[in-house]
Amino acid sequence: MTTQKTRTTTRTTAPLVELDAVSKFYGNIKALEGVSLEVHAGEISCVLGDNGAGKSTLIKIIAGLHQHDAGTFSIEGEETRLANPRDALDRGIATVYQDLAVVPLMPVWRNFFLGSEPTKGAGPFKRLDVDLMRRTTRSELLRMGIDLRDVDQPIGTLSGGERQCVAIARAVYFGAKVLVLDEPTAALGVKQSGVVLKYVAAARDAGLGVVLITHNPHHAYLVGDRFVLLKRGAMSGSHTRDEITLDELTREMAGGSELDQLGHELER
Repeated sequence: MTTQKTRTTTRTTAPLVELDAVSKFYGNIKALEGVSLEVHAGEISCVLGDNGAGKSTLIKIIAGLHQHDAGTFSIEGEETRLANPRDALDRGIATVYQDLAVVPLMPVWRNFFLGSEPTKGAGPFKRLDVDLMRRTTRSELLRMGIDLRDVDQPIGTLSGGERQCVAIARAVYFGAKVLVLDEPTAALGVKQSGVVLKYVAAARDAGLGVVLITHNPHHAYLVGDRFVLLKRGAMSGSHTRDEITLDELTREMAGGSELDQLGHELER
């Protein structure tokens, strides 16, 4: 099967986010060591690795939950250390975690604005602007190509893929420049995974820089422009799309020579 390997991308003079030889230590444990990553506007940078590879630690550093211990972390060319997740949001970095942090019984529009609800009136007459939130949620979802039947339905009634798409649209609406997605297709079936990847691509086409964390090389290659492979906290590979095929990416992700050795050992 032949996969298209070229894609036109939008570039800024400096990456939106750049990590250069970043390391993170917990006592004597090396959670990350010497990891580099570039995130450009209008591109998707995929970070691949199995459980324990260091993906979660990398997310926490980009999202402002943890600070790195070595290397440099730059936002739009300016070296920085994020103090906390709010600092990351203020700098345009939005992270969508696997559990999504939604309130299942609340309607879609309330979850869309959760923590950032617009109000109208003043003093004792100040109240939530429900009509504005409903209209905005519906129009923003439509703009991303998400046509929900009813934004008043509890978000818990949506499929996992639909909830992921609402979270992506929310990040775009609130002005994110960089969108970090933590295993958005991990618990989804084939069809729902395809829906989510379509909206990941829509965020890229809207000019965002996207970091897609995944353990699935097929999903990564469908949308990715850059690929960083992690193994036990260190980089085992870094490639642009025109430097690697899907088969090569899958083989590198799966261990390559280690698989060959295992196959030899299992031969009868």
